[in-house]
Amino acid sequence: MAAFWQQRGRRQENGGLGSVIDGLGSVFDVLLANARLVLGVSGAAVLAIATLAVKRLIDRATSPRDEGDPKAEQKSLEESWQDLALIKTTPKPPKKERREDLSEPLLSPARPVVPDPRGCSVPLGAPQVKSSPLRCLTLQEKLLSYSSQLAVPEIQASLVPQLARSICTQLQNFLRSKCPELPFGRVFLSGALLDGLEVLAADHVHLMLPVVLDTGLWSLISGEDTVVRDPQYWMIKRIDLGYFPRGCSPWDRFLVGRYLSSSVLNETLHKLLVASINWPAIGGLLGCAIHPVVASRELKLEVKHDQVELNITLFPVVEMEDKVLLAVPPEGLVENLWLESFYRAEVSRVKELDAGDSGARQLCLRILNGVCRSQPSLHKLGGSPVTHIILHLSDTASDWAEENLADRFQQVLEELVVSLEKGVLLCYFNPKINLFSGLLEEEIDEMGFVLYRAVSEPELLLK
Repeated sequence: MAAFWQQRGRRQENGGLGSVIDGLGSVFDVLLANARLVLGVSGAAVLAIATLAVKRLIDRATSPRDEGDPKAEQKSLEESWQDLALIKTTPKPPKKERREDLSEPLLSPARPVVPDPRGCSVPLGAPQVKSSPLRCLTLQEKLLSYSSQLAVPEIQASLVPQLARSICTQLQNFLRSKCPELPFGRVFLSGALLDGLEVLAADHVHLMLPVVLDTGLWSLISGEDTVVRDPQYWMIKRIDLGYFPRGCSPWDRFLVGRYLSSSVLNETLHKLLVASINWPAIGGLLGCAIHPVVASRELKLEVKHDQVELNITLFPVVEMEDKVLLAVPPEGLVENLWLESFYRAEVSRVKELDAGDSGARQLCLRILNGVCRSQPSLHKLGGSPVTHIILHLSDTASDWAEENLADRFQQVLEELVVSLEKGVLLCYFNPKINLFSGLLEEEIDEMGFVLYRAVSEPELLLK
């Protein structure tokens, strides 16, 4: 009896913990006595094991410590973790609400379930089965999806060439009647929409105006041999003036010094487009409004139709010695230079390579041009620079099948970053030409920063 009062006194000294424990003990006894009736055999077993573990914890907390045993505290902790493990490993009764359990046959006979007249056999309290989350798209899938979004509406793809050809015919007729002495060739259309490449938008077309020269009176001089020291430009020199003086060629009226001036020719054509041609009448005939751009250095027309808005740029072009030269002089005092164009060679080479191995170069080019078009900082990379990168890679990366589109796209981005770091992108057809020579240092830095981030996360460019 004395021992009992001693133990009870210690419990009272612990803040009345003994009375609480006694109350819990009586509750556990009542639960265990009635568990078989309420929970059944398996439920009573689960409750008994859990109660046993809790009782051990309580007894261990209230029993006096053996101060002489230094491992008593560690032992009590270990036993406590064992008891918690005993509770965690206790088998739990299966939940009948799970869909997999509902599909399994019951071991014991049960009352037949009355079907829900509304067609729902799942209880109201059962958790709803969530639809499987959307799987993450690969870069390959994202590229193909992005390409499909670049499709031009069919009505625009058919209307723009038709409208451009009608304007081309009207311009050709005007030049023949107004300037019959100038042997212009037949005006033709150029651009991705007309050259068989998939376009991003049917909003721009080039009109090429051939300037027919007598090769016996003219010769080409490379820009490397001039003061500009730029191999991308050429000069067209008038020769044999001693035997064929000025006036023998109808183009002598556009000479500056002894060179055919691209600037003078453009100025003459600009005056004709702005002041001489009756564009309102032509526009009314074609069902659109046509306005020449007065302030532009280029020869531009703006066309507004009910279903499309179109920009047309006119380029005088000279073809000599397997060169295609455009009347696009650089800004500055030099006005006799003609820009060499590689567009025709680019299109031909890309198509030839794709036809040879069923490659996806044109698809990759289309996606990259779409990216450059949507990113203002990358506008100057679209077109020729991207095409020349792809042509260079085609010499080293042979597998251009569509299933490898993501790898090739990633590789193009890496090559562009390397080229921007050097500030050099060599022309595929003439390695003396640096296609980045006309870019400002700030433009190169901005483009390099955007593409450097995209190398590790290409999806940034497809948003």
